[in-house]
Amino acid sequence: MIKSLLDEAIESWEDARNGVIAELEIFPADQYQFRPTPTVRSVAQLAVHIMEVSLMMAGELTREDGDFTRAPFPRLIGEYAKPVAKLRTKRELLAAMRRTLREGVKQFRDAGELRMLQTIKRFDGERGTRLQWMHHGISQEMYHRGQLALYARVLGMKPALTRRIEGS
Repeated sequence: MIKSLLDEAIESWEDARNGVIAELEIFPADQYQFRPTPTVRSVAQLAVHIMEVSLMMAGELTREDGDFTRAPFPRLIGEYAKPVAKLRTKRELLAAMRRTLREGVKQFRDAGELRMLQTIKRFDGERGTRLQWMHHGISQEMYHRGQLALYARVLGMKPALTRRIEGS
């Protein structure tokens, strides 16, 4: 079956998010406040950040008048972050990870492929297709998945992707 460009992008996002969830699942609940150094986000803060950005991504990319320059980045994130901003526990965060993915996928499907092929103003002021900026958001989740894998290694745990590859 040939998939649409939007279907492929959604599949990529689901794969990225499910990978983040798998990494988060390996951390014991009492390690969600772990951070390798005082200047970086904790496991819980990374999870919240991933969701904040994905909420902004889905919100801006699917709204007709979406524009990543319509407000400074912190304010733009703040417009979307409320549903996840105060989450801290493993249980809350994993549930929200799954919920925000489902809701975001619905937003993209409701917006449709035609809207996603239209352009949007990027953070740098240039224009790009909404679909390309969806891939930018997916890359952001993969970047933070790598951070979570590194945190796991620092704590002496084997990352979820490594476990999967090794079949353990």
